[in-house]
Order: sequence, then C-alpha cells, then structure tokens
Amino acid sequence: MASGVGKTTVTLGLLEAFRRRGLTVQAFKVGPDFIDPGFHAIVTGRGSYNLDGWMCGREHALATVNRRAGDADLALVEGVMGCFDGLDGTSEEGSTAEMAKWLDAPLVLVLDARAQARSAAAIVLGFEQFDPALNLAAVIANWVGGETHARWVREAVAARCRAHVVGGIPHDEGVALAERHLGLVTAGEGGLTVEKRQRLAELVERSVDLDGLLKLAAPLPTSGTAGPTAVPRSPRARIGIAHDTAFCFYYRDNLALLEAAGAELVYWSPLGDSALPAVDGLYFGGGYPELHGAALGANQAILGAVRSFAAAGRPIYAECGGLMYLADAIEDLDGATHAMVGLLPATVRMRPRRLSLGYTEVTLQGDSPLGAVGSVARGHEFHYSSLDPVPSSIPRVYRLRRRRGEERVEGYRIGSALLSYVHLHFASNPDLARHFVAACAGGRRVPGRGPSS
Repeated sequence: MASGVGKTTVTLGLLEAFRRRGLTVQAFKVGPDFIDPGFHAIVTGRGSYNLDGWMCGREHALATVNRRAGDADLALVEGVMGCFDGLDGTSEEGSTAEMAKWLDAPLVLVLDARAQARSAAAIVLGFEQFDPALNLAAVIANWVGGETHARWVREAVAARCRAHVVGGIPHDEGVALAERHLGLVTAGEGGLTVEKRQRLAELVERSVDLDGLLKLAAPLPTSGTAGPTAVPRSPRARIGIAHDTAFCFYYRDNLALLEAAGAELVYWSPLGDSALPAVDGLYFGGGYPELHGAALGANQAILGAVRSFAAAGRPIYAECGGLMYLADAIEDLDGATHAMVGLLPATVRMRPRRLSLGYTEVTLQGDSPLGAVGSVARGHEFHYSSLDPVPSSIPRVYRLRRRRGEERVEGYRIGSALLSYVHLHFASNPDLARHFVAACAGGRRVPGRGPSS
C-alpha cells in the first residue's frame, strides 16, 4: 500500500518459504532498484531482474519475464513504493499496477495493519475501486498484533472486498533488514544471513496460506520481443566491471546486453585488487564509495592504474558511485576528505545531504563511448551527494530532461571516459551496449603494440 510497510521483507519470506518447498522461484523487481534484486538473488540462487515500465516499456517487461522465468516453477514480482506510485501523481507509468496489468498477474497487497482492524477493509476497498481493471486478488496483513487482530482484519476485508486475506504476519524485530541513507544495507554486506532467512521463512510459513497464494498464480505472459542473443564464441572486447561492496549497483540487463554485443565481462575490485585486469574498457557502476573512501583512497596502485588507463585513451563508463570514484576527492558523511582518481576535476560532497531522485531521459549532444549525437536513453538518478562546480572546459554530452520539462546538461566526457550521476538502463536503447563494446574493441591492445593500437 506504500513504501515502508514491509514489502521487501514479505517478498523475501515468500521466496525462502517457496524455495524450502523445493520450488524454483524466479524473482523480479518493479522500478529502478539495485538493492532488492541483490537480496532476491541470495534467496533464490538466481539473478533478479528489474521490470520498469517507464524506462524500458511493456515489450521488454514481457520478454524479460518469459525469458528469465521460463524454467522456473513460479515467478514472484516485488512491486515499488505504493501500488499506484510511479512517474508522477497523475499517471500509472512506472507503477506496480501498470506492470501487474501488463503481465496479467494477480496482485497481492501488503497492508500495514498496525493500529487498525475494520479500517483495513476501507483501505483494501479503496485500492480495488481506484482501478477496477487491476486484479487485486489477495492481501497480506503485516505487523498484526496477534491471532485475534489478524482474524478481525480478515473478517473485515471478507465482508466488503473481493480480495482475500491470505496472511497475517506478526511483528518480529529479528527479521528486520538494516537501513542506511540510500535504503537497505546491501545484500553483499551480509545482512541477510542464513539464520535470518530461516527465521523469516518460518514466520511466513506460520502466518501465510502458501497453498492458497500459489493457486492464484497466473500463466506467464506469451508476448514480448526477443531478448539478448547468445554471446559470440570469440568476444570482441573484454570489459572490466568494478564489483565489490563499494560498487555493486548494476542492472543485470545492462551486463547481459554487453555480453550479447560481444563483451567478455571481467569482474575486479577497486577496494581489494592491486592491479587492473587485462581489459579493453572499464565500467564503474554505482554503490557506496562514500562508505569506503579511506580504503579506496589508500589503494594507490589501483588509483594510479585507472589514471593510466584513462590517459591511454581507453574507454571508461562511470555512473553515480563511479563518477564519485573518478572525481578528485570524496568528502564522506563524517566530513573527512579522501583523494580519488582525479579524472574529473571536482570534489564530491556528502554534506549537506540533499537527495536527488527521479526518472531522467538522456539525449546525447556529443559523441561518447555510449553513442553518437542524437542517441536517446532513459535512466534514473538517486544520490545524496553533490558535486562541486565542474570547469566549463569539460564537455557535457548529456542533455537531461525530467518529467515536467526541466532540462540541464551533464554527462562529463574526458578523453574516452564518460561520467554521469545517471544510472542508464541499456534496455531503453540497446545500441548503448553495442556502441560501448565497439568502442572498447576499437581500442583494444594487441601484443607488442601501443595501448591505443
């Protein structure tokens, strides 16, 4: 019904409970989110994929569910924010409701049942009547105060609504997920332990009618365009993916599209490695470099290697946390400043904290490693940091446009490197992945020759 009602915790409990039954479950996440899919993957043992109506459209969503869930027993999609929340206050674009209708999938509403009983039925009835085309099939009441409270909520909803209450989950502080300034602590940091998963599954098994929930499941959608093709036998280029606890925000589709375009992906750690792998290009995703500023700044070998890589004219694409790492320095949450790569001549500051959040459309107004002038793609921004003024001599190759028409320039091109706060979804324009792989292949090293030959 809204953000903060326990939707992710309930999803993880259902995933673990169904897995314990021996089912193969494929998870998906609606909207621009990197953290929840990481938790899904830990529980299911399968990569979780984002479904975003505004960034990628209906055909991509249908194709992704078909392709990724075709060999699974169940596809479970976690929504985003409240059921009808998306691009703005008047449209269903980007919302959970839009995605559920596209997939022709029944919707399970997670309801915050605290401090109410019969009033819960008014909320469910309002959701049903707000969009009658939506198949709101079931309700899970979270944070019920006990068996009597759960029964009152169930009886109230049954008396006035079409949807059935299939579960009443009591509060259990032991299954709560840790949070920080950009949301939940990431899966890679060990917050979802085996013990917590077991406790969560047992809580859900006691509180939710899993058989009744399974009976509601609909067939997979049957339309949707084809997805990424198989990886060529001989990769055209090797791309180094910065991946550790500081850099862990990547759309799985972005990586799949790079592979489909002929890239061999090589994972490495700016935190722990002492040398760059032998690659033709680098991709720095987002994450939490501000929490690891001291360690990143202390790894002088890697900082120097990245500087040399950029100076040799090798392609680099960096978004959000990657931009922060390639800047002069990061001022962290405690006010300490840590020197970084220094490719972008400006400091990133975490104070004063100011949230930048929203969908963004990008038009290239200059050539870059991702494409030529006129290319259009979609993505989102989500960061608390701010960037000191960047010298006007640094080319801006992005024109950014928000929903209400606000425009500004960004996307800093420095040699063959492109840095931006925007997390682009390559499925919004698959040519981005093809162009980046081609740029990397065009400058790949040949034994006995110079770095740009």
